[in-house]
Amino acid sequence: MADSLRRLVNTSTYSILQDKLESWYKDYHLISCDQNLNRCCELLELTSKVQGQLFTILNLTAREGGHYAGVDTLKSRFLPWLGSCFSIASSGVTSDTSFSLIQESKEKDMKIRELSISHEHEIKKMETQLNSAQMQLDAVKQELDDAQLDLDETRNKSATTLLATEDEIIQLKADLMTARDEAQIYKRKLDILDDYERQMRMLKDEISILTTEKSLLQDRLIRSRSSSPLGHRSRSPSPLPYIRSESPSWTRLSNSTRQSRMISRFSDIYTIERLDAQTLLKRYIDDIEMVQRIIFIATVESFHAAKMAFRQFRLRVRKTLSPTHTGQESLDDTVMDYIIRNLDLYDVQSSVNDVIRAMNVNPKISFPPEVDFILISSFIREVCRLAFSMQTLEPPLDIAFTTDGELFSDNKYRRSYDSEYTAPLVAYHVWPALMEGDSVIVKGEAVTKRGALQWSPRRSRSRSRSTSPVRSRTSSPSRGLSSLNRSASPGRLSPSRL
Repeated sequence: MADSLRRLVNTSTYSILQDKLESWYKDYHLISCDQNLNRCCELLELTSKVQGQLFTILNLTAREGGHYAGVDTLKSRFLPWLGSCFSIASSGVTSDTSFSLIQESKEKDMKIRELSISHEHEIKKMETQLNSAQMQLDAVKQELDDAQLDLDETRNKSATTLLATEDEIIQLKADLMTARDEAQIYKRKLDILDDYERQMRMLKDEISILTTEKSLLQDRLIRSRSSSPLGHRSRSPSPLPYIRSESPSWTRLSNSTRQSRMISRFSDIYTIERLDAQTLLKRYIDDIEMVQRIIFIATVESFHAAKMAFRQFRLRVRKTLSPTHTGQESLDDTVMDYIIRNLDLYDVQSSVNDVIRAMNVNPKISFPPEVDFILISSFIREVCRLAFSMQTLEPPLDIAFTTDGELFSDNKYRRSYDSEYTAPLVAYHVWPALMEGDSVIVKGEAVTKRGALQWSPRRSRSRSRSTSPVRSRTSSPSRGLSSLNRSASPGRLSPSRL
């Protein structure tokens, strides 16, 4: 029986029968009636052959069971089926149902076969990937082994060079200490050199002042002895020397150069002369805020006095040159050219005196009664000279207008180190901003504090000084000048007092 069943399975009779059915179904409406009948007969023949084989298997199976085995099955299923003309009446299954079951069985077999084929492909693919991963793993292991060898070699080399590196570090540290010591020595020498240069500059300024005074005295002496019909001009407070014959157009060509030098000098005064004056005032005043206020007010008053002196000087020069002016250049250009060429004629001492008088009556600052603002006369003199020179530029440079309690502006000022950075108002100013029209050239410095409008400086003047703030200048001018000469420039006298 098993051999007959195996042959039936191997011949795939049902598959052939199914293929023929599908082919007949596709061609049923295309072929003739005789051809359809022939195909139907062919299918019946195939079905009968299959049934014959199945009957053979049924007979063999019944024999293997003995005389009584399978009798109940034959009685209950096979004999009724034969009696109903090959129809299964007792089970309630129709011919369409049997065909559908056969079709479903075939479809399941095909799906099982396809799944088996796909499973084999997947297994082969996974085996290929596994082999590739194994090869990569072997390569990575080889790289790790090589890296370990390199690491061991590097470690050995590092161990051999570590001692030499430590020696080099010790030597470099020793060289660094030596270099620092040399730098300190050079720095001290540089400070000494700066002091020498500052003293030389002060001596040169004093020599220039004395030379100017000498020339003024000689010119006045000559004019007093002269009997010229223009002798009434000798009574001018500051007579003008001979005018050079060069063209005044060079002043416009060098305006940018002179402006850059003046801006640089303005910064130098802030970093050098201001700190020197601050150090000098701190010997007598413990309040650093009051010291900074004094220096700032001195700077503002110096610019004001220098601008006033420049206007008066320009008017005198214009009045003197207007009767004899000739040439293509305008009178204003000629006047400005003369002022630029003769800046040494500026009576800076008169401006210094005006500044000190203004500071004596200023209510915002206080000063011990035993000393005088003449202590910072050298600082005031430098600021007055610079401010006077700045008026010769086109356009002129000036400091920004300031008021206590104004709104702080990042464009005009920097906050000092002791400021409250969240405060929006200025308590007081340390250094003014340098302006060219409405543009800020150099930022100033200001101190911001909360409640700046309610802040007021402390006053420590004595009663005698507050009631007579200008006594050192009005009641005894000679005392103030002698004190100024002793502290700043010995032998210096103002031309207006000769």
